[in-house]
Amino acid sequence: MAIVYGVNASPFVRKVRVFMAEKGLPYELKPMLPFNVPAEYRKMSPLGKIPCYQDGNVTLPDSSVICAYLERIHPRPELYPSDSHAYARALWFEEYGDSGLAPTFGSKIFLPKIVAPRFFNQPADDAAIRKVAEEELPPLFDYLEGELGNGEGIVGNRFTIGDIGIATQFVNLRHAGFSPDPQRWPRLAGYLQRIHGRPSFKAVIEEEARDLGLGAGTWASA
Repeated sequence: MAIVYGVNASPFVRKVRVFMAEKGLPYELKPMLPFNVPAEYRKMSPLGKIPCYQDGNVTLPDSSVICAYLERIHPRPELYPSDSHAYARALWFEEYGDSGLAPTFGSKIFLPKIVAPRFFNQPADDAAIRKVAEEELPPLFDYLEGELGNGEGIVGNRFTIGDIGIATQFVNLRHAGFSPDPQRWPRLAGYLQRIHGRPSFKAVIEEEARDLGLGAGTWASA
């Protein structure tokens, strides 16, 4: 059976887990924290990041690389569009999640709000986190609100890797107690409710909420 190394609250580990769930692929999640990784793990993932995928003699680091590989060997259901323009847009939104959303959602909000107090005994600076949320979240939300139409996904009327790449980042934001105001960003709020309600996302979200000890209200309306 394939092994995915990482921790469930990582948005990049979650991206691979959701992708594999959508494909119906079995795997074992082996715990690996992205801090002070052992030398043996760094041989598999030279940058020392999570996730890393291992199946037989195949070892691959990086969530985007892993998903692209799995799409090639398990092409159904198709999670990358066949149309060239749609394919490029799906890749863009995956990258926007990885590089555009993650630095703010993860490093500036989720880590200091959730990870630092629970695992490193460091109190959260709620005022600083709130300032980041007020200043940095609206432009990110505005962009996505403008890109969303009336289809199932952000790229046309179907669910793609672009949706996984975007929605996985919003899980961490929601874990930290922040989400788009449906009055100001109605398309984005509705989109996230729809995508996070898919069985592939719902299962991992519920697991993470339990493991993080989040209150019932955090995901009550999702």
